[in-house]
Amino acid sequence: MQPNSISKLFITAIAGVMMLSSCQKSFDKKLAADYYTGSGSTIQAFIGTVGASRNYVYVDGKPVNGAALTTGSVFPTTGYGYGVTSGLRNMMVRDTSSLTTQPQLSFAQNFEIGGNYTVFTYDTITAPKQKTVRTNLVIPSDTTCRVRFANFAYNGLAVTPAVDIVSLGKNEVVATNLQYTDVTEFVVHPTRIGTEAFQVRLAGTSTVLATSTISTLVPQRSYTVVYRGSHRATSGTSIRAVSVFLNY
Repeated sequence: MQPNSISKLFITAIAGVMMLSSCQKSFDKKLAADYYTGSGSTIQAFIGTVGASRNYVYVDGKPVNGAALTTGSVFPTTGYGYGVTSGLRNMMVRDTSSLTTQPQLSFAQNFEIGGNYTVFTYDTITAPKQKTVRTNLVIPSDTTCRVRFANFAYNGLAVTPAVDIVSLGKNEVVATNLQYTDVTEFVVHPTRIGTEAFQVRLAGTSTVLATSTISTLVPQRSYTVVYRGSHRATSGTSIRAVSVFLNY
């Protein structure tokens, strides 16, 4: 083979590698940006049912989580959601023990194409309930993140007190007068790696009900902050608490 031919082959090969690399980068970026806008839907499940253990989530009769979920657990734990076929799906959350006192929670839910959803379970194991909400994800173009807030702390009284949520990192109230089962839309929040914590207070007062552990909020991600457990429990397994989990 002539030297010129070898040079041409070498240049062609290098160009091919560069083109493949460029395509790969573009493809990865497209996957990250369009993950939630495909032809299917995605779901997350947060177990807020007080006293729940060994819970499994079923879609059309098939379990989708590998490990059992307990109160305060979320599936999937890494965010991004679990892919399901869009349309009307038969959902179920149940304890798999034959000795459980928790009745199975069955419901039908319509998932729109490209939609992202979060299923919150709440109340107690003898009367579990659920609320499914649309998870409206928008990826920030700057270094901020997005956070929403929910109140699923069981009270058992006819009148359940509302709560405020305070960002200790910002030292300000970021959600006000959250009623039982309220879920807010996402709001822009500054990124605070290893320094953010959220505190729940009785609405309109300085009375602290619960405080989350320190959270790491990463730029361009979305998070949900949930007040859960038993509103009147200050100790034991039903203690009121704050959970923070990743949506995207």
